[in-house]
Order: sequence, then C-alpha cells, then structure tokens
Amino acid sequence: MSSFDSFRTVRWFRTFHLVLQAVLFLTLFGGLNYIALNLHGGRFDLTRRHRYSLSPETLAYLHNLNQPIRVVVTLTDDSDHPEVTAALPDVRGLLREYAYATESNHEAKSGRDGRITIDYLDIDRQLREASQLGIDQRNTVIFLCGDKRRVIALGELYRVENSEAKDFIGEQAFTSAILDVSSPERKKIYFLSGNGESRIDDSDPVRGLSALADELRLRNFAVEAFALNTASSKVPDDAALVIAVGSQKVPPYAQEQLRQYLGPRAGHLLLLLAPGTSRGIPTGLTDLLLDWGITADDDVVYDPASHTEQGELLITSLGIHPITQSLIDIRNIFLVVGRARSLHPVGGGGLIVNTLARTSPAAWGEVNFRAVPHADADDIRGLPQIEPKNALALIIAAERAQPRGNLPYSVPNGRLVVFGSADFATNNGFLAAGNQNIVLNAVNWAIGREQLNVPARPVERFKLALNAEELVRLRYSLLFLVPGAAALLGLIVYWTRRA
Repeated sequence: MSSFDSFRTVRWFRTFHLVLQAVLFLTLFGGLNYIALNLHGGRFDLTRRHRYSLSPETLAYLHNLNQPIRVVVTLTDDSDHPEVTAALPDVRGLLREYAYATESNHEAKSGRDGRITIDYLDIDRQLREASQLGIDQRNTVIFLCGDKRRVIALGELYRVENSEAKDFIGEQAFTSAILDVSSPERKKIYFLSGNGESRIDDSDPVRGLSALADELRLRNFAVEAFALNTASSKVPDDAALVIAVGSQKVPPYAQEQLRQYLGPRAGHLLLLLAPGTSRGIPTGLTDLLLDWGITADDDVVYDPASHTEQGELLITSLGIHPITQSLIDIRNIFLVVGRARSLHPVGGGGLIVNTLARTSPAAWGEVNFRAVPHADADDIRGLPQIEPKNALALIIAAERAQPRGNLPYSVPNGRLVVFGSADFATNNGFLAAGNQNIVLNAVNWAIGREQLNVPARPVERFKLALNAEELVRLRYSLLFLVPGAAALLGLIVYWTRRA
C-alpha cells in the first residue's frame, strides 16, 4: 500500500479540506458583510403609482440639505383612533425614504451633515424624553433643526373629500417642513399689481390667484404684492422673483423698472399675459419682451386639431427643458387653457430662448376677433423654426447665456418665462395638474431652485365585502377544504412512493 493510501495521509487530507472550507466560509461571510456595510444596492419601485418613491423635486432639495434634521413622530400603533393607525404605515414608509435619501449627505460635503433621522415617541410612556423636547402633542409629526421646529398635524397629511381621504399629501407637507426649518430665510416672491393684474388675495375662480399663492407658501416662499405706481418706485431689493398675471397698459416707467430688474440686477420674472381683445388693449411690455428675444401677438389662438369639448385649448406638444421635463416624463398629462395669445421666439445676442409649449401646425392666431373664428391671410401663423413646423408658441423661456470657462465664482443671470395665457395661474386653471406642474416648475427654474412638482398620492383601498352566507362558506372552506386538500396531496405522494 502506498503512502497516499495510508490512514495518516487520508486524515491529513480531511483536516486540510475542513480548514480550507472554514477559511472559504469565513472569507465569504466577511466579504458579504463588507459589501453590506460599504456599498449601497439599487432600489426599484415597481408599484403602479410609485408610492414608495420621492419626487425629483424633493430629492433635489434633500441633496442640497446642509443641516441635520430630526423628525419626531408621535403617532402610535395602539392609538384608539382608527385614522391614526391607518395613517401610520403611510408616514413610516414615506419617512423611511427621506432618511434613505440623505444617508450619504454627510460624506465629502465640506463637513456638512444633511441627514434626516427619525424617532417614534410615545408621549404617554416616554414622558421624560417628550418633556426634554418640549413635545406634548399627540398624533403629529415634528421637524426639528436647531431651534426651529415645524409641527405637521394628522389632518395635514390627507386631502379629504366628502369625509373620505382621497389623496395622501404627506410628501408635500414634509418637504415644506424641511425647507421651513432648514432655510435661514425665506425667498420672497412679489406679484405685480395696479395695472389690471390678478391679485393673490382674490379667491375668484376666474381672476383670483389665491391657489397659486397658497402653493408657493407651502414651498417656503414669502408672497407679497407690490405696485410700480410712480416713476420713483422700483422692484424691492429682496425680490427673488416677480410674477405679473394679466398686466394691461403697464406704464413706461414701470416697464423700465422691470427691465432694470431683469438686466443689470439679474432678476427673475414670470409674465402671464392675457389674450388679445377686440379693444386692442396693449400690455405695455413690448420693449421688455423684445429685449429678451420674444414678441407677443395681439390675437387669440384657435387650434381645431387640439381642443376640449368645452372649447378650451389643449396643449400636448412640449419642448425639452427643465421646466417641462416632469410633464414629459409623466406622459399622458397636458395643459388646458381657455384663451391664449401667441408668442414668437426672436432670439438675440447672448440669449438662450426656448419654446416650452406650442400648438399643432393647424392653429392660427385670430386678429379680427370674429364671433365665428375663421383662418385667413390676415391671421397670425406659426414659424417654420418651431417644432412641429408652423406651430404657434404659447410658453417661452429666455435667459442670458453664462460666460464660458471655469470661473472661480458664480455669475448671476436674469431669467424670464412668458406664458401666452393668464389661465395657467388663475384659480380654475391652476387646478389642472399639468398647469400647476408647469407654473411651479417655472417658478423654481426662474429663481434657480432645483424643481419638479411634488405630486399627491392617491389613497388605495381594498375592501372585501361578504354577506353572512358567504362568510359561513369561507369559514368551512378554511376549516375543512384546505386541510382536506393537503391531506389528499399527502396520500397521493404516499401512494406514488409505495407503488
């Protein structure tokens, strides 16, 4: 017998194999732990409405968060209120996404720590901790950052219709709270008044802007109205953005002040123009628009190829731009306005002019204001450089081109967005999902804030309705049918093996 066949050799081989298996097992176990601790796996939300994903607007805000925020939730599982226990899974799932999105904010960001931490507090059982935090409110979500705090009540998390929760708007409320407690100051948005403009304190469905003002406040903007009613008046120095909705007969000195604000002061302006009228009332903003490579026609747009049953203008053709990207990504979302005037991009030196929304090529701008619109040679037609060719522009964005080169400092540049209709912002029109999305995105883009709208999440309910007879059948099925099927399967397996 050779030495390899000896008992000692076999024992050494067995020992070597056992040691090698142990080393490989420990290496595999250690490698998996290293990957779990140092690498972040991919996450995919496959739900139909992306209910476990944060909106791009929220993610942009969280990416730039530079202060730690603590979130304290006082909702509990054993609450006596059914609405609390129903809301807790939604709150937990959403806050988990906030915490996950900010896990890496403390890495390589100049010592800044923008992480969000979540704590669940039972006020009745954790009295000491609740007293230290100064929290005595049940069924709330509290956002803490330094000495700032924002309390979100349970009623602010849902949009209710007919005493029934329709949409979960927790992301809107939570993102607003984060912006509120983390921002040293609120950016101010001023609405121009005194020249026929719509007002932010007006709740009229056709003319008022109260819905837009409320949404801006929700996003941590300070909203005020101001007037350029004298030659010495000017745009306030702290204006992050100026919005004018439905301006008519703006005096020359007011137009000049807006030009100075946009040009030398590198300001930001949103103009929502009223459509043309048979009276030919001018906007008074012609020179300002021309300075920024845009002209506005005195007409009313008609598009026989794209309109609703109520005769409203349906806008589905959008240009690629940060303002419109969310609508393009969502798909099946469109803009709806009642009456609009056409715009034309002219361009110019040092300007970047983009057409954001346009009609179909069949549209025209009616200049004769007939009772029965009819296209003829006098009407406004689209330009061949707009895609699709010969379409009319309805929304245009313009900005001054940034200087080239890797400069060690940022260069402020003015931005202007012109809408061919005031209906995008007035209360009735603003309720349309597409209109709200594009107006809020225009606000964020104009002031340089990363944008995209925060959508509401529909509340999905699953109900199983059974009468008494069906309940009895279900009970006996669970008691006898399921165990009987398992027993029958076992007998079949037993008989098969025996055979």
